[in-house]
Amino acid sequence: MGKGFFISKAVGVVLIIVGAGALATIIALSVVYSQEKAKNNEVSPTHTWDKYRLPTTLKPDHYNLTLRPHLKPDPTTQIYHFTGNGSSSVEFICESETDLILIHSNKLIYYNQTNGQMTETQYLVIQLDGNLMAGQRYQLHTEFIGELADDLGGFYRSEYKENGETKVVATTQMQPTDARKAFPCFDEPAMKAVFYITLIHDINTTALSNENIVIDGETLLKTVFKPTERMSTYLLAFIVSDFGYIQNSVDGVLVRIFARKSAIDAGQGQYALNKTGPILKFFEQYYNSSYPLPKSDQIALPDFNAGAMENWGLITYRETALLYDEEYSSNSNKERIATIIAHELAHMWFGNLVTLRWWNDLWLNEGFASYVEYLGADNAEPEWKLKDLIVLNDVHRVFAIDALTSSHPLSSREEDIQRPEQISELFDAISYSKGASVLRMLSDFLTEEVFQHGLQTYLKTFQFQNAVYTDLWHHLQMAVDLTESKLNVSKIMNTWVLQMGYPVVTINTATGVVSQKHFLLDPDSEVTVKSEFKYKYKNKRKQITIEEMKASGDAWVLANHLVAGYYRVNYDDGNWNKLLNILNTNRLSINRLQAQLIDDAFNLARAKIVRTELALETTKYLRMETDFMPWESALDNLDFFYLMFDRSEVYGYMQDYLRNQVTPLFNYYKTITENWSKVPTGHLDQYNQVNAITLACKTGHPECITLATTWFKDWMTTEQNKIHPNLRSTVYCNAIAAGGADEWEFAWKKFQNATIAIEADKLRYALSCTKQPWLLNRYLEYTLEPKLVRKQDATSTIVYIAGNVVGQPLAWDFVRARWEYIFNQYGGGSFSFSNLINGVTKRFSTEFELQQLEQFKKDNADVGFGSGTLALDQSMERTRSNIKWLAENQENVLTWFKTEAER
Repeated sequence: MGKGFFISKAVGVVLIIVGAGALATIIALSVVYSQEKAKNNEVSPTHTWDKYRLPTTLKPDHYNLTLRPHLKPDPTTQIYHFTGNGSSSVEFICESETDLILIHSNKLIYYNQTNGQMTETQYLVIQLDGNLMAGQRYQLHTEFIGELADDLGGFYRSEYKENGETKVVATTQMQPTDARKAFPCFDEPAMKAVFYITLIHDINTTALSNENIVIDGETLLKTVFKPTERMSTYLLAFIVSDFGYIQNSVDGVLVRIFARKSAIDAGQGQYALNKTGPILKFFEQYYNSSYPLPKSDQIALPDFNAGAMENWGLITYRETALLYDEEYSSNSNKERIATIIAHELAHMWFGNLVTLRWWNDLWLNEGFASYVEYLGADNAEPEWKLKDLIVLNDVHRVFAIDALTSSHPLSSREEDIQRPEQISELFDAISYSKGASVLRMLSDFLTEEVFQHGLQTYLKTFQFQNAVYTDLWHHLQMAVDLTESKLNVSKIMNTWVLQMGYPVVTINTATGVVSQKHFLLDPDSEVTVKSEFKYKYKNKRKQITIEEMKASGDAWVLANHLVAGYYRVNYDDGNWNKLLNILNTNRLSINRLQAQLIDDAFNLARAKIVRTELALETTKYLRMETDFMPWESALDNLDFFYLMFDRSEVYGYMQDYLRNQVTPLFNYYKTITENWSKVPTGHLDQYNQVNAITLACKTGHPECITLATTWFKDWMTTEQNKIHPNLRSTVYCNAIAAGGADEWEFAWKKFQNATIAIEADKLRYALSCTKQPWLLNRYLEYTLEPKLVRKQDATSTIVYIAGNVVGQPLAWDFVRARWEYIFNQYGGGSFSFSNLINGVTKRFSTEFELQQLEQFKKDNADVGFGSGTLALDQSMERTRSNIKWLAENQENVLTWFKTEAER
């Protein structure tokens, strides 16, 4: 078989006409458009290959893919690579007559071919001498080589040390558009196919893929896998490693946890193994559908850009998202493992069995999994009361972003989402957290029973196919129609899905009048994106009268129970005063609702709907509060005050007030833990113990700082770490902040030598807490050295440093000076770029900083911002809002904190 590629016609699936190699030639193209024009879609494509979407002329049926990853570098070039040999092919059906084959290919080199790929649109272009006939099957054979780079995308390499030896893993991350970096393919979600995978690999390594093994050579040189189910390219995975594993079986489904051998031997995979089975069974019942595959492999990788990836049958994770070690892992680490496993297993049906047709509906895929992860994890850990946490983790989180005019609707038009960086940009809080919040609201008003019924018929109807979000609405409507309800699902949900933002609902308890308007953090900002619904939600009327909303005398109203609805609530002044009185005199009468009251008050104040002093009044009762939810809500909102005022005279009075407020909580935990010697019983109580220590030390509570520095110094002296895992992150941070170079160097050494990923993560964060600028500058330099800080951790480490008031200007200068390098080396399409831009600019609140942001955008227009483009616009909008808010509120806030601190 000649090197390069050739096309053959397949009769059935067996007979191949081999002499057709001369039929195909790669068309040599040198069409170059300027980056800026391409970004702005100013060029009207003149050829099919100029478009980012595949034509509909060809549809893949199955792939035969044989890959050979080389886990040692080429002795001449010192580059790691992989090869796809000549038995690799795709069989496709011609849907309409054509003389052109377009197939995605990125950074692959084809033997004996040069200049045959479109870099911009990422195609291999094959112009034929004759036409392919409609209804016929054809095969495209290719032989290629690709770099097994450390770029965390496509087929890439991950490195780790074990017993002093550097080891290499060949692994994959295809979502959203990187399968084309591993092999030529029709790399769109709707182009489902069956995959026949064969991996050629080294002796003493193990090969894994989505399906079980058919042939496994005695020397492990060749592993052939069963054909997959019909699936999308982004869900494909294959891995070669020498990892160990543990396993069990759940009703005939093989469940395995893979990781570094030392991690498996230490029992770090056991918690994940114990919880996978129950969560899998829960979703089988929830979906009324058996798990569609014979196995569920889950593997922890040393280098992985996302938290996890739902590859069908072979789920990949960061080590911190799968491995649990009781000696090193906190209860929050444990919760994260349970919820991420639930999130990924939820996708096995919703996303994998039924897949989005195009990425503009990503929100439905990720939003749904982000909602039901709480249900699955709650079923596995019922004592933790996880369902309530969606309010803090998702609803309140995304409220802040969706209140900007630079937000975006959940569902975009297909034609607006074309380029890979535009697709990556959708992996944001709107898709995940707003998607989860809106679907939770939908389930609430339909009832969970009706919601589940519609979901089950949807999955049954579209299994192994693709769908759009309106298909789900149709099945939910059918479920509604079986009841006496007259609800119109599409009519209601379109107002939440097809326009950005959300409303603030104002209730006048004197008259019963209820009104709504589009909530914006900056009410003076201009909404330039038109909406056919005119930014009204659910009910297109501006106001209605509801008798039940009237309250007189001592009666009061608190609406939107547990924030089931995706909106904020405002009240008349009389009702606000009654609610503040309830907080201070009878808070248990609104138990579990304090958090939403606090969050609404603070954000309504930022939007100039209520006085800022009213929001601050909601924190006065906290001296009596010991529950986690309201404390966490208050701290989340007070973080904004720290960002705005930690460089001003307000800071000292704010510190005095908050130290006074947190002292009773600090003493409470000191007492119930018998002077910090025991762990609080409840899951959320353990969280609030961390809050107590964090805020007490942050506000300069002497006993807290002594506690943290004493524990840390004992570790430095004895080399025995007696700090409980729950408390390590905050204790490390505060001890390093209070210390100097010795403490930092000790932590850096521990970080470099850490063999437990979750312990390394705690240290990596704590190193950013130092107040020494020279140490922070050194740490920033380290972030771009992959041997010192893994690539997967680079951007988050820069964000950690920017979170430090001393480190923020250093991080901003660092990012500006090295933007082109960061963008090119760390992938402009990376999911983490929006977090980086938001993270280094969130403290911005002056005209000078706004000018710097605008200049940064101009200076790097040619480089681009990739998946961080929208985040940059959001940062500028947020900065403008901060400038105005400070001008209007700083004096009042200063007076309030000063008065309360001096009481």
